[in-house]
Amino acid sequence: MPISDNSNYPEGHFQRVYEHLIIPACENAGFTPIRADDVINTNYIAIDVIKKIIESEMVLCDLSSQNPNVLYELGIRQAFNKPVSLIKDKKTKRIFDIQGFRDFEYDETLRVDNVETNVEKLSQVLISTYEEKNNDINSLVSLLSLNPAKIENTTELSTETKLILNSISGIDKRLNSLENNSKTDVDILPFKKSKFYGGGEINIIPNKKLPENVGNDFSRKEIEELKKGDSVYHNKFGFGEVLEIEKSGSTVTRVKGNIRFNDFGIKKLLLDFAKLKKVL
Repeated sequence: MPISDNSNYPEGHFQRVYEHLIIPACENAGFTPIRADDVINTNYIAIDVIKKIIESEMVLCDLSSQNPNVLYELGIRQAFNKPVSLIKDKKTKRIFDIQGFRDFEYDETLRVDNVETNVEKLSQVLISTYEEKNNDINSLVSLLSLNPAKIENTTELSTETKLILNSISGIDKRLNSLENNSKTDVDILPFKKSKFYGGGEINIIPNKKLPENVGNDFSRKEIEELKKGDSVYHNKFGFGEVLEIEKSGSTVTRVKGNIRFNDFGIKKLLLDFAKLKKVL
């Protein structure tokens, strides 16, 4: 998606699209959203981005403003004929070369009275695209019956280089093992199959093993009453302490919070969708 500001949109517009529409929709559909500027790595960032475009289970592509970088990255994904969900705002015209592919259109104003509906619909699109990835036409590659691109291991490495890479790989595996052992186990049950464009229900059933001192979700009223120092629990980030609460609108329409989590540091969350739980 576009990341930097665009003169045809208000400042910070696409960050709001990411926070209010894309993140909640991805999480509702059972995916973990990762954007280019979420990638923190010592590698050249373009390499990390391209790898994720190729290797991720799903890609969501926002065509709004017809950003050339976005279209280039979409081309890479399509070359490998992997599932991708296309979205765009209502004021962006369809692009001729890909106008035959289905896309989801959202209201760029992100009005409070329709953003939740858009979140629900987009999560359905993501699930449907993923479930039908072997049946749907994901790209011009499949449309034209071409062979998708492949990454071949053709480079010959010296013995010394192989030893270094093996050592780095071993360190990486140990670090990942330590990180995984420090997190709560999560089991996601399969989605219930349904035809989302013709109606039907979404059944996403998380089976998370919650600590004993975690209670029910905060209600909307309780979220608005959260204050600095309150303890909360998040399904993904674990236990945290509220540092700051931000409310927007004369009648409160959005509640954001800066929360310091024990294992993940400080996160800024849109609390309307965060589904925080009480700590007993």
